[in-house]
Amino acid sequence: MTFKKPVSHQPVIKRPSITASPHFVYVLIAPLFLILLGYVLFPLYQTFIQSIQMDGNLTFKNYTRFFSLEHTANLEALWTSVYISVLSVVTCAIVGVTMAFLLERYEFPGRKALTVLAMVPMALPPLVGVLSFTFLYGESGIIPRTLKLWFEMDHVPFSLKGVWGVLMVHTFTMYTYFYMTASAAIKGLDPSLEEAAASLGAGRLYIWRRIILPMLTPAIVASSLLVFMIAMASYTAPLIFGIDRTMTMQIYLSRTNGNLDMAATQSTLLSIVSILFLIIMRWYQGLRNYQNLSKGVSVHRTEVKSAWGKYTAMVLSTIGVIILLLPILVLILISFSTDGTWTTQILPPEYTFSHYVELFTDSKTWRPIANSFKMSFVATVGNVIFGVAAAYAIVRLKFKGKTLLDVFIMLPWALPGTVVGINLITAFSTPSAYSFGQVLVGTFWILPLAYFVRHLPLVFRSTSATLMQMDPSIEEAARNLGASWWYSFRRIVFPLSLSGILAGTLLAFVTGIGEFVSSILLFTSKTAPISVEIFQRMYAFEFGTACAYGVLQIILIIIVLFISKKLTGDKAGTAV
Repeated sequence: MTFKKPVSHQPVIKRPSITASPHFVYVLIAPLFLILLGYVLFPLYQTFIQSIQMDGNLTFKNYTRFFSLEHTANLEALWTSVYISVLSVVTCAIVGVTMAFLLERYEFPGRKALTVLAMVPMALPPLVGVLSFTFLYGESGIIPRTLKLWFEMDHVPFSLKGVWGVLMVHTFTMYTYFYMTASAAIKGLDPSLEEAAASLGAGRLYIWRRIILPMLTPAIVASSLLVFMIAMASYTAPLIFGIDRTMTMQIYLSRTNGNLDMAATQSTLLSIVSILFLIIMRWYQGLRNYQNLSKGVSVHRTEVKSAWGKYTAMVLSTIGVIILLLPILVLILISFSTDGTWTTQILPPEYTFSHYVELFTDSKTWRPIANSFKMSFVATVGNVIFGVAAAYAIVRLKFKGKTLLDVFIMLPWALPGTVVGINLITAFSTPSAYSFGQVLVGTFWILPLAYFVRHLPLVFRSTSATLMQMDPSIEEAARNLGASWWYSFRRIVFPLSLSGILAGTLLAFVTGIGEFVSSILLFTSKTAPISVEIFQRMYAFEFGTACAYGVLQIILIIIVLFISKKLTGDKAGTAV
């Protein structure tokens, strides 16, 4: 007789998976906050601490000196920077929004050519754009010299200099931010709103002021923020056009003279101004609801039918094409000029192909290109890893502090490059936990870190825009069928959001190659990037080599813009 072992009917107790805990999400996002704390907030804090320290004691003497009425250089610099930045926003808005309205609302001869060429200034890095305007319209520029010769004048009839020279360069190189966002907004306007207002007796000016302009407000506010911050960070244009009293120039001079306490004070105040402008513009945007609740179709272009209108449009289009193409054409021309031969002549007297050969064959000429590519690549890899993780966390995960994470990521966008440079110098001129016990200032790694911090929002914004358009049920279906989170992310989420990731990645990479403002504070003789080399070659009167570097940058940017448009279509501008 055999006895069977009694079967236990007690339920099997499973240990809960750690990933199933509602608090596990904070384990995932903790590295994101640590990166932002270590490389954005900690350097900002260290700069503020240095600004209130003198001889080891806490004091506000630096701020007292800054606002002193006896030595007004700093106050003049602050006023000039704010003044130029606000005027830049106004002029860029007028040009960008007007151009977007004309090209999107009217059909006329030359419109298609202008639509393509309107984006040309985006292919000009800030430093290269300033140089092209100097060669064209400066006191020794091609156009003033030509007019002087034609009309047999004793002096050039005009030249770009001072505040108006800076404004001209800012307007030409930055109006595209208004043009892109306003074009996208105008395409979505409902014509039935204007028709209804017109049928009730409203005039064109009233319709523009009370209907069209308010609907464009979100686009205009976003562009205003970007232009204001870029203008506040402008360094090359004030330097070339002879404006010494700007905040970026004062920070650079304080840093060069070894007065790091005052440089920290100036950087802190510049940060406060930029962040305040961000808060004010966001507040203004939130005052009213600008959502289009109608269901009409988007606007159609009105054809210009009058002979006078067509003739005027053709003439203005031709002038517009010439104005937009001239800066790039002049850079290409001068890139073939022999260094040191162009002095008082209208055009360079001697030409050569050697500059382009030397770019890729001469080790000394190639080094800045290799430096820029390596440093921008390292920074972009970090931007991709951080940007994709942050975008997924904010769009897909639920946790407290999501808004705070978003604000911290966008904070570097509100900080001028000079401020980022000073922050990193202050934070990493001594060993710290965030630098793994090393001094980073003066090493290769400080520049990739600066590019990483400066371009944190780029991959994040483009990826999050793509994720927002993706139906989350696709990922949920894969998880319900037994796929792990990593498998569903790798095989579903990542491929579907690849276009947005690549668009932001390419933009971050090419922007890193052209980064100048923070580079000028952080480079060494061995780590000088392309932008700094262009600057140094210009001051050595090696115009041909400097412009050859600039043409290389332009080609890279055009390639990136083309690929980005192919990847994201009409959303290329708004996604990033």
